[in-house]
Amino acid sequence: MLIVTGATGRLGTLIVDRLLERVPADGIGVSVRDVRKAAELAERGVRVRAGDFTEPDSLKHAFEGAERVLVVSAAIRGAGALAANSAAIDAAREAGAQRILYTSHQAASPTSLFPPQQVHAATEEHLKRQGLPYTALRNGFYASTLRFYVGAALETGTLAVPQDGPVSWTAHEDLAEAAAVALTEAAVPVGGALEGITPPLTATHTLDFADVAEILSRIAGRTITRVVMDDEEWISAAVAGGMPRPVAEFSLTMFAASRNGEFNTTDPTLGATIGHPTKTVHQELEAVVRSR
Repeated sequence: MLIVTGATGRLGTLIVDRLLERVPADGIGVSVRDVRKAAELAERGVRVRAGDFTEPDSLKHAFEGAERVLVVSAAIRGAGALAANSAAIDAAREAGAQRILYTSHQAASPTSLFPPQQVHAATEEHLKRQGLPYTALRNGFYASTLRFYVGAALETGTLAVPQDGPVSWTAHEDLAEAAAVALTEAAVPVGGALEGITPPLTATHTLDFADVAEILSRIAGRTITRVVMDDEEWISAAVAGGMPRPVAEFSLTMFAASRNGEFNTTDPTLGATIGHPTKTVHQELEAVVRSR
């Protein structure tokens, strides 16, 4: 059985949808914290069981009969994230999984300025130590993150954020499709298995926020001006706008890492794996504008 964790989150939901196009529903199991949110999956024939990374004993039942387990990284900030991811990996091994997959990140590194990348790097090391075939899917930076920043720009005409750098903004939909391939196939069209730590799974171009402002201007039909804010000035403005200070300080680390060049990477592997061109930032931003 193929097990997917976090199957009611954005990425997990898309992964299960893609899996259902490839294998029968009774060959798929999901581990979710709230089974009520997965009622639709249960109706489609997917095995739904409760599992929580922070309660490892719950994962024994959730992972029962697993052939392959995809651990979608825990949506936890701080030290607890590594412990949660590690607990899920350990549970997958103990359940007898023949391969463990993990949603890592293109910039995973113990020295990253963006704390989640440090967690991903440490989780990859834990995964390697299990002595099992594994796949660390080094996903590109989620393009949906842009939604948090462009809404205000559409209202004010100004995209005011800290100094940044190029980012290979990548769509959830494409990454979910690649994960489904990795779960169900031994080899992909790039000439081998998605084995071990993958190449960066990214869109084909990198863009900074000046590029985003230009694209947004074309879509909106009016000028959106990119303004560079001082880091502390941006934090103060974000807090004044209702963002908790710890969240603002965390968000700033993304900008620091991007201007350090951590996300300035593209690779053809994702497009080759899914067999079609990856989605563009233009498409992502069009959806944002349409939804307003």
